[in-house]
Amino acid sequence: MFSNAEIGIDLGTANILVYSKDKGIILNEPSVVALNTESRDVLAVGTEAKNMVGKTPSHIVAVRPLRDGVIADFDVTSSMLKAIMKKASKQLGLSLRKPNVVVCAPSGSTSVERRAILDAVRSCGAKNVHVIEEPVAAAIGADLPVEEPTANVVVDIGGGTTEVAIISFGGVVSCNSVRIGGDKLDEAIIQHVRKHYNVLIGERTAESIKMEIGYAPIDHEVLSMEVRGRDLVNGLPKTVALQSDEIRHAISEHMLQILEAVRSTLEDCPPELSGDIVDRGVLITGGGALLNGIQEWLSLEISVPVHIAPNPLESVAIGTGRSLKFIDKLQKATV
Repeated sequence: MFSNAEIGIDLGTANILVYSKDKGIILNEPSVVALNTESRDVLAVGTEAKNMVGKTPSHIVAVRPLRDGVIADFDVTSSMLKAIMKKASKQLGLSLRKPNVVVCAPSGSTSVERRAILDAVRSCGAKNVHVIEEPVAAAIGADLPVEEPTANVVVDIGGGTTEVAIISFGGVVSCNSVRIGGDKLDEAIIQHVRKHYNVLIGERTAESIKMEIGYAPIDHEVLSMEVRGRDLVNGLPKTVALQSDEIRHAISEHMLQILEAVRSTLEDCPPELSGDIVDRGVLITGGGALLNGIQEWLSLEISVPVHIAPNPLESVAIGTGRSLKFIDKLQKATV
């Protein structure tokens, strides 16, 4: 009666997505866990826990057990995965008894970090667990022909890492991974507001600033936004007006490091595949693809066409689920 369910998990630094081949994306929750520090009990997971960030009593902390795309706290990640699998089985309306799972890992992760991901998913009762590289999953999710001998360039800008990979014939030909993503951009915005306005803002406020008026290093019409934080001089709440050109300046250093990763990946590309890249261009995916002006900026800097994936936030999760069809081919390519 219960066939082995097949699911793909995008275990991201910012969000966890679960994909089922029958229903598509069945779950999209922030990778946040609310813990009671005294008893180590998990109080909430996902959206509910994210709403608690920065707003809890001293004995309750909202933590993110994944940092830079890899597991930072194994026990909390296992608890979070168990809660996520429970929610997923409710969505599917069946008990996920020993599902086959494909989970993605950053291409720059070590064998120890991959082993931690495998063990965490197995501890939730999965039958077979396969790990595939994030850029390959992103390319599959964005409908790129990864099995063909043509160059597919993917720039996956996630919460903790940016992965740049050239994929051909089901495997990664050349790749670079930098531990810079949405989180680092948020941190840069927090530091900028602190330094220039003497105001302390939280992570969620920084994220909304980035989404509304954050810009890649390119000329644009200046936008402004009012934000509230705590004045560091007198400790009272304060409102400041920010403009998009100062936010662009605050995050430009991190954006240039992402550009450097793209350039060095393209430099390592075999000459036969370079011709394909000129024709087919580069695909941006991940949450960072939604940053204002990123497509025009990258296109100007590397002089090849740049496209944004149809739904950049979900392409890695969709790719992990779809990759079950040809997981053997992929694993041969990566061995």
